[in-house]
Amino acid sequence: MSGVTHVVLVGWRGDAAESSTRADALVDEHLRGIRGVTAIDRGTSVSTEGLERDHDWGMVVRFATVADRDAYLPDPSHAVVADFLGENAARIVVFDVAAGA
Repeated sequence: MSGVTHVVLVGWRGDAAESSTRADALVDEHLRGIRGVTAIDRGTSVSTEGLERDHDWGMVVRFATVADRDAYLPDPSHAVVADFLGENAARIVVFDVAAGA
């Protein structure tokens, strides 16, 4: 396994629009420069299926290697985003998938 895709789904406790806007800004400010991150997508669902199951916001982060993902988790820039999510979410799902799996 080389790369990893890190998926985060969040259901907010409070105002979903306000929390989503703040999360978007934090991701753009803090996560985009982290070494080993090859792509980030984040935002509210645009699905027409309606299967979000009370999740309001999502983020997908792609890493070049497992080691890059492992280094990202304790990174202080990641902590800023993770702390915001943890403080404002009613529920969070994190799911990592190996590239090419």
